[in-house]
Amino acid sequence: MRLNDAGQKAHDCWHEIPEHFPHVSLDEFVVMPNHVHGILFMKEGVTVGAKNFSPLQPDHQPHGTSKTIGSVIRGFKIGVTKWMRENTPIHNVWQRNYWEHIIRSEPELSGLREYIRNNQVRWTLDRLYRAP
Repeated sequence: MRLNDAGQKAHDCWHEIPEHFPHVSLDEFVVMPNHVHGILFMKEGVTVGAKNFSPLQPDHQPHGTSKTIGSVIRGFKIGVTKWMRENTPIHNVWQRNYWEHIIRSEPELSGLREYIRNNQVRWTLDRLYRAP
């Protein structure tokens, strides 16, 4: 897959996440024509969950939002959206929310990495694919 300028900006913003959120490290990532897939690692003690709920630490309540997965994804989306609005006629870039999943084992991590790596190959099978 060859990225256009918008795809390259999404790629760049993803790789800049640890500069803005030092408690996050990056793993597999791919930009697709209509979505992205990525794996983030959050340091222990950081709240996970779109609504600041963590099945692993139910008694932990965050004191702010800067260390939540929601704040990381929000920052990524803001970076890409700002560039899109300044450089293209597209203003609505993202769906309202995002899908998240806590990876609980090495086999699961390996499977998700493989899925992300192969996502581009499967693009022609996607119901939204349009042949060039």
